[in-house]
Amino acid sequence: MSDPQLALLMLGLFIFIIMLGFPIAFTLMAMGVAFGFYAYFTPDQTFFDNRVFYLLTQNTFSVMNSDILVAIPLFLFMGYMIERSNILDQLFLSLQVAFRRVPGAMAIAALVTCTLFATATGIVGAVVTLMGLLAFPAMLKARYDQSIAAGVICAGGTLGILIPPSIMLIVYGATAGVSVVKLYAAALLPGFVLAGLYLVYVIVRAVLNPKLMPSMPEDENKMGFFAVFLLLIKAFFPLAFLIMSVLGAILFGFATPSEAAAIGALGSVLLAVGYRAMTWGKLREAVYLTARTSAMVCYLFVGSWLFSSIFSYLGGEHLIKEFVLGLNLNTVTFLLITQVIIFLLGWPLEWSEIIIIFVPIFLPLLSHFGVDPIFFGILIALNLQTSFLTPPMAMSAYYLKGVAPKHVLLGTIFKGCLPFVSMVFVAMAAIYIFPKLVFWLPEVLYSR
Repeated sequence: MSDPQLALLMLGLFIFIIMLGFPIAFTLMAMGVAFGFYAYFTPDQTFFDNRVFYLLTQNTFSVMNSDILVAIPLFLFMGYMIERSNILDQLFLSLQVAFRRVPGAMAIAALVTCTLFATATGIVGAVVTLMGLLAFPAMLKARYDQSIAAGVICAGGTLGILIPPSIMLIVYGATAGVSVVKLYAAALLPGFVLAGLYLVYVIVRAVLNPKLMPSMPEDENKMGFFAVFLLLIKAFFPLAFLIMSVLGAILFGFATPSEAAAIGALGSVLLAVGYRAMTWGKLREAVYLTARTSAMVCYLFVGSWLFSSIFSYLGGEHLIKEFVLGLNLNTVTFLLITQVIIFLLGWPLEWSEIIIIFVPIFLPLLSHFGVDPIFFGILIALNLQTSFLTPPMAMSAYYLKGVAPKHVLLGTIFKGCLPFVSMVFVAMAAIYIFPKLVFWLPEVLYSR
């Protein structure tokens, strides 16, 4: 068997093994070492003199020494502390009252709360679960349609992997070797476009069929302007100010992503103290979850870089590149095919595995097709929204089902997610047609 064929066998075995449920990071490392041992084997060497072990240690050191990845545990800690600051219920209530005269007020409030909270935490499962416990029962009690209420919670909770400060964009930046700062600037408008499409869809449905989302009771409509303003000052503005401060420091060059993440981590602790939610137990739990998730990401990087190095050394990357170039695709067709592949990969895999393992296969082809890696990254970030919303492996739906009342069926949740998936496709089409949505803000901020 030739080396390129061995590389394809390596890739096929990896996909088969992870489908069996083996841990992905350790599967990557094990297969990288096994196939790398064969690739670097010479008859006169001892077992541990094989160069694959040197490659493993070097990859591990490179990952642990990366300045870019320092921001990940800090942003994770910021998210876990905000999650435990007891701000979510007050935030939802204040926005619900503020939007009380807008059709579908409760759904709008839930969607904005999900968006803001998802942006602050970047942890889809946590946002969907918490909103499923808080907002979903309230919407059902207000006689909202079950599928629409479920779709709002699931879709809003996924926006944190797109809208900065996004951990996914940090991981992509480290994988593709592009500026995280420019990625954040490029993702801002597409993120707002997608969130805006969600809001427009909800309002249009509420206007066309008010029975799907009944108006708030009259007694909740009687709050005066100052009472509503005080509610927003207490619940909405502190969190929004923290997010804007962190994001503004990054975009305007006042701080690196790692430095801004440290500011955000400190701000989240102060926020928890301000809301009288700071306890030793919550702090310890946030640190533990941060360490666990950060270790998972780092192990994925170590395993994927080893796997990719051996895959490329065996000629797999060259073989795939020759195959794609032999199809004589144009740029648009190439982008469509890659996005379809990523869409399908989103069913069995998490975004982290897709970004770290499979995206590097496409990156060497970007220069041939004239695709900017930042533009490609934003398309992927949009596309990965669908991996949480598309049956049969829509993880947001399963997160919500785990905390929803028993009478709410999984099929009903799936039904509510699908219209929001179509909004993601509309946003992706807008990016294809109007690339300036991606490039305008980076050009304005960093053209010099």
